[in-house]
Amino acid sequence: MSNIENKVENNYGGEQIQVLEGLEAVRKRPGMYIGSTGENGLHHLVYEIVDNAIDEALAGFCNHIEVDILPGNVIRVVDNGRGIPVGIQPKLGIPAVTVVFTILHAGGKFGGENSGYKVSGGLHGVGASVVNALSEWLKVTVRDGEGVYTQSFKRGVADGPLERIGDTTEKGTTVEFKPDYEMFETLEYKYEILEKRLREQAFLNAGLRITLTDSRDSEAVVQESMCYEGGLKSFVEYLHQKRDLAVLHPVIHIRTATDNSTAEIALQYNDSFNANLISFANNINTPDGGTHEQGFKTALTRVFNDFGRKKGYIKENEESLKGEDVREGITAVISVKVTEAQFEGQTKAKLGNTEVRGLVEGLVYEKLRDYLEENPAVAKAIYEKALSAARAREAARKARERVRRKSALETARMPGKLADCSSKDPTECELYIVEGDSAGGSAKGGRDRRYQAILPLWGKMINVEKARIDKVYGNEKLTPVVIALGCGIGEEIDLEKLRYHKVVIMADADVDGQHIRTLLLTFFFRFMRPLIEEGHIYIAMPPLYKITKGNQHRYAYDEEEREAIIAQFGNNYKIQRYKGLGEMNPDQLWETTLNPENRVMIKVGLEDAQKADETFTILMGDKVAPRREFIEKNAKYVTDLDV
Repeated sequence: MSNIENKVENNYGGEQIQVLEGLEAVRKRPGMYIGSTGENGLHHLVYEIVDNAIDEALAGFCNHIEVDILPGNVIRVVDNGRGIPVGIQPKLGIPAVTVVFTILHAGGKFGGENSGYKVSGGLHGVGASVVNALSEWLKVTVRDGEGVYTQSFKRGVADGPLERIGDTTEKGTTVEFKPDYEMFETLEYKYEILEKRLREQAFLNAGLRITLTDSRDSEAVVQESMCYEGGLKSFVEYLHQKRDLAVLHPVIHIRTATDNSTAEIALQYNDSFNANLISFANNINTPDGGTHEQGFKTALTRVFNDFGRKKGYIKENEESLKGEDVREGITAVISVKVTEAQFEGQTKAKLGNTEVRGLVEGLVYEKLRDYLEENPAVAKAIYEKALSAARAREAARKARERVRRKSALETARMPGKLADCSSKDPTECELYIVEGDSAGGSAKGGRDRRYQAILPLWGKMINVEKARIDKVYGNEKLTPVVIALGCGIGEEIDLEKLRYHKVVIMADADVDGQHIRTLLLTFFFRFMRPLIEEGHIYIAMPPLYKITKGNQHRYAYDEEEREAIIAQFGNNYKIQRYKGLGEMNPDQLWETTLNPENRVMIKVGLEDAQKADETFTILMGDKVAPRREFIEKNAKYVTDLDV
């Protein structure tokens, strides 16, 4: 051990141990409480306050929640529940509402039968106090049926005592706050993100009205009031209508309850090849699933196999259906409510209650079996789809074996067009999937051969949104990608075998290039989603223009950057518009797109799997009307046609 190391170790004593008081811990490590300080964390603040109002609705005391985005990205949440208690909390000697907003792990959700809530999403008691800690300022107003009380805070610290400012017969709570610019990377709220989350809550709480208003632009106020008496059934219908998918039967709605828990499920099969499972626990979306999803999947597979053999859909000598067979084309919303929910982390992405698995499993097996018995036409339609999926799975297995045998016969050689890198360390290896042989030639000549591999593709590949996995294995455009990556696809994917930790889509900056990017992203999303979830997929951003003046040259990636360079150069400049990667020589491609010191790449993430699923269905599915509507809403029209 060096002298420096000895010095550090010897100085480690009691004075090095920090004690963070009050809400300092939240401001010191905000990501521990809201996931991130980016866009997701910013919106999470709203969810925490709304979830508290939702808890009042679950308790039967609230039927309307109003969420307003005010000028300056100030948020106001108003509910007509009971109002946060304003009486003195005996242990601390301060008003209960002050405790809720200034003390971590304080709330009315810990006392079991004696608590203020039998079922709650905010079980950790940190939501309101975390929002307060991460806000530049926050103001809470309580109406308890007799008086109106208000208190203000600055960065989590009370800016004065709780005050009674009037009388009222109304009840409810209003929370108004401005996120702290010292804490967040962005302060701009997105209406669409809040609208999606609040619409989900309206579906999950039948009869609850949630009104979202965006008044940041006084001349273009946007408002939506959402209330669904049909609950989860309406949710499934909405998801299918939005995707314009043809359905095989009416929505199946089942429910059960015990003393401490309830489970409710709505499901419907459509004509697509994709499964869409959305789960919630105490109204909190659980994108990583958990015991409720496990119970649903297990029971779904078991009931279809047992019922299918009983009715002769599955013959005695035939293989049982797999989970992926019975889930093909299903849209299901799973909602459980439990007294003591066990979530993983404050962001509550996964449910851990073991008893919930049995509850959901029993519900699905019993009620779905009865439904199939009573509706033979529906049963037949679903079985035809599941059996077709099983045949496709078997065809995919045979196709996969053919690919493996072919690779073995070719001494495990990589695809013929692949120019591999010399490094065998996947963590430093990059695979560029390049559009066309011409661009592939330039990329091969300009790359760093030590760690950059080039795989040229030609022509447009299969649209996997309209194909099962067996068609993917037989596709000459996608098979080279699968073989080169080496980690398998579908249910068999194993990222431990991934040969390149950066997979870069490099296509021309034109309509055809964008189409190829979309086709590849659809493939990765549908059949190799873990690559996206673990951050292995990138999109290269080659420049659109080269501006030259004398012996100087600069590259521009969009029109705005081009105009800025022109302004700097003044007169006597030349502009080259790159119509394709093949127009760049190897040196230019290295300088602009391959060199890690200069290149610009977009890392493809998956912040909202449900939204991504919906978008791929719209863009790459069979229906024209939703695609046209999406394009008209999101297209950026070209006006600079003379370049």
